[in-house]
Amino acid sequence: MGEETTINTNGKEIPVDNEGFLLDPDHWDQDVALTLADTIDIHMTDEHWEIVHWVRDYFETWQKTPEARHLLKELKQRHGKDKGTRRYVYDLFPYGYGQQACKIAGLRKPLKLLLDL
Repeated sequence: MGEETTINTNGKEIPVDNEGFLLDPDHWDQDVALTLADTIDIHMTDEHWEIVHWVRDYFETWQKTPEARHLLKELKQRHGKDKGTRRYVYDLFPYGYGQQACKIAGLRKPLKLLLDL
C-alpha cells in the first residue's frame, strides 16, 4: 500500500494513505470532506455535494465504490441528459471521478479504472 500520513480536521488527526485517501471510510463527515476537497483545490458547490453524498449513500448501502456509469445514470434520471454526462462530472472533478469525487466522499482509492470516466 504505501506510506501512511494524516490530515487534521477540527483538531483530530485522520489517517490517510500517501495519496490522501482515507484509510477508514468511517472517519468521514462533512468537515473531513471539506478538508479533503481543500487538499485537491476543489471548491465545494451544491453540485459537488450532490455527487459526494450520492457516492457515500451508495457505499453505505452496497459496501463498495460505485462505478462512474452508475453515477451517470443517476444524474441523468435526476437532471436529464445534460447533467448525466462525463463532461458535467469532469467540469466538477477535472482529475476524474475516482481521483476526486471518491476521495472527497471518504472512500479508499478505487482499484478499478472503470470508476473513472
